[in-house]
Amino acid sequence: MHYSVLLKESIELLNIKENGIYVDCTLGYAGHSKEILKRLKTGFLYAFDQDLEAIDYSKKVLSEIGDNFEIIHSNFSNLKSELMERGITQVDGILFDLGFSSPQIDNVDRGFSFMKDATLDMRMDQTAKKSAYDVVNNYSQEELTNIFYKYAEEKYSKSIAKNIVSSRPIKKTLELVDIIKRSVPVSYYNTRHPERVIFQALRIEVNEELTVLEKVLPDAIKRLKVGGRMCVITFHSLEDRIVKNVFKKYSDIDPLVKGLKEIPDAYKPLIKLVNKKPILPSKKELEENSRSRSAKLRVI
Repeated sequence: MHYSVLLKESIELLNIKENGIYVDCTLGYAGHSKEILKRLKTGFLYAFDQDLEAIDYSKKVLSEIGDNFEIIHSNFSNLKSELMERGITQVDGILFDLGFSSPQIDNVDRGFSFMKDATLDMRMDQTAKKSAYDVVNNYSQEELTNIFYKYAEEKYSKSIAKNIVSSRPIKKTLELVDIIKRSVPVSYYNTRHPERVIFQALRIEVNEELTVLEKVLPDAIKRLKVGGRMCVITFHSLEDRIVKNVFKKYSDIDPLVKGLKEIPDAYKPLIKLVNKKPILPSKKELEENSRSRSAKLRVI
């Protein structure tokens, strides 16, 4: 079963109008999309996802609610072009839930989990060419070290990368876990579990998650109507930092005109922050779903 994180809070803060146009950039298993669609009468929902299994499942779920939706099999980095293709220039609300779905983790064959043995895959889009196998077996020691430092903030990045390169070819997830284990002190492995963050770093690299997030946020902001809302749920500090910085950039008044009584329209900020500090999961939600512990919701 998939548990949608911060569901109640994000749906309330989207401020859904029954005749509005909404975009769920991360359809997954339709947790958020289902709640958006229930609230639309003459409105329309566009939902993006790369995962064919999630799309098949969600199509059935949403069809039971209505037919005023379209699922777009694409990375959300293509938000602007995909909406333009459909004649949509402005929307009332956009949602990003940057976590990945429980079924993706729990399906052993997808290779996301460091707890079960599977082929090194980790592709969100099963039609994509690059997999974790390619990264682990083809990247140079320096490239792997950089990925582990940048995306995992792992202090033993260098020795992990060195041992990966000397152990190639590596085909299975538990093979990789074993190499990580051999690359760090025993006490560090038992307390810090670096395999968790190394797998996260590989997943980010395979799916180019941070690059596409940085690219799409300005596009999404420019698609919002006046009075429209955008909710973004992040799950680790690197994602949250990107969202926070982009929101700050577009909500700040230009220093050139700061302090003027009347700010010319051209210099007015494009967005306003709905919540200055991120919204965190409630105690109740944390008890129901431990995977939501790192979630943060920012709204504009």
